[in-house]
Amino acid sequence: MIKRVEISVFPSHLRPTDCDRYIEGHKKVLEAYGVTQVTSARYDWKERDSTYIVIVEEMETKRMLGGARIQLAEQGHPLPIEMAINDLDPAIFTLVKEKAARGTAEFCGLWNSREVAGYGIGSAILGRVGVAMLEPLKLGSMFILGSPATVRAGQSVGFEVIRSLGINGTFYYPKEDLLATAMIVDDPDRIPGADPASREAIFSLRRTPVQTTTEKGPKGVLEAHYNLVIETD
Repeated sequence: MIKRVEISVFPSHLRPTDCDRYIEGHKKVLEAYGVTQVTSARYDWKERDSTYIVIVEEMETKRMLGGARIQLAEQGHPLPIEMAINDLDPAIFTLVKEKAARGTAEFCGLWNSREVAGYGIGSAILGRVGVAMLEPLKLGSMFILGSPATVRAGQSVGFEVIRSLGINGTFYYPKEDLLATAMIVDDPDRIPGADPASREAIFSLRRTPVQTTTEKGPKGVLEAHYNLVIETD
């Protein structure tokens, strides 16, 4: 039974081996759900210094159990959400450009292995870390394109549905029988939409980026060792 995990954040170009491990884990999860082509699975972001990877590893074995990506908006490199839904609603381009004036990014490519489903790695740990990183990365907002299973988890950490896009915020993506929801955190200083426990956990991670906590999920308890100090060249 997995009991102790380590969570870290790094620029994708600084740890290419771990970056590839993250990509491989994400691919396996997508394939398990019959998804083989999604915009967030493109890898042209690997060598850019505008992408950060969050990984969750088992401490004893260093097996990667989950991960996510924070991709900063930059000119000439559309965010995955822009590439995904622009044919369905081109207003996404205008919205991202507007938010980019204060710094924006997308939290994407989130996955956790099936063996740890129910421990809160995807819903609580990764989601809270993503929102916590808005402050050190000096971002005014962050987008996600969530599946039905992740919308509630996204809302719990402060993401709100962008109802001006698509059909009340939803799109059929990445294929016709799957639904995706466009969401955003637009007030990182207050995170008004987050539930109280998540808001406190996010603020705690900002105040103390290196800490150990006990995380309780529906299927068990994890000892989580966070190190959210971003590596530099």
